[in-house]
Amino acid sequence: MSPNPAPAPKKPAATVPLPYWINEFGLIRTAALTLVAAVTISVTGVLLSDMKKNDAIDLAEHAQRTRDAAASRYAQVDNEKRDIRNFQRRFVELRQRGLIGDERRLEWLDAIRRAQAELKLPPLSYEIEPQQVVQLEAPLDLGEYQLRGSRMHLHMELLHELDLFNFFQTLRENSYVAVQDCSIKRLGVVAGTPGASTLGADCTLNWITLNTAPKAPSLVVNRPATRKGRS
Repeated sequence: MSPNPAPAPKKPAATVPLPYWINEFGLIRTAALTLVAAVTISVTGVLLSDMKKNDAIDLAEHAQRTRDAAASRYAQVDNEKRDIRNFQRRFVELRQRGLIGDERRLEWLDAIRRAQAELKLPPLSYEIEPQQVVQLEAPLDLGEYQLRGSRMHLHMELLHELDLFNFFQTLRENSYVAVQDCSIKRLGVVAGTPGASTLGADCTLNWITLNTAPKAPSLVVNRPATRKGRS
């Protein structure tokens, strides 16, 4: 047998030449990395600055709203103080005359007796109902107060019609009373009888007060019965 033939020499692998700038990248690598780091830091700084700017704007807007709210409250307090100075004296006067506060039935009855004695009227009789909230046709802003009325049915005898007007005028001097209706009729009195009453009047009055709205009671309380009396 003949010896094995020698292997044929291998052809060298084909090589692709690299671009020239790759070979030279090593010269600028440090500068390129520095540039990338600088750009990254710059972008990060810009983003953080924008976030800080937005936070500062939000804080400034919040501070402005807080300032506006404080200024509004201050103006409201100042207006309330001015209203108190302007209306305090009038409020005290209304409270002293019995318009503001609880109903003052004893004072009302005393006013009726004084008017009766002052005008020298014959004895009269009355019937007063429990106090109720007055419902107005047109809405009226009374704040925390309610307008209340105590209705009174009054029967009295008169010498002449002027006694009735003088009687109501005397009542209004120290209290707030509204006349709802009145009916007057002649009495069967013999003509020429000295000091005899000639007229009879039946009137419905409303004694007016202002008071704060009551809180809802936890227990049901029976309303007081209608009070009758004579004077």
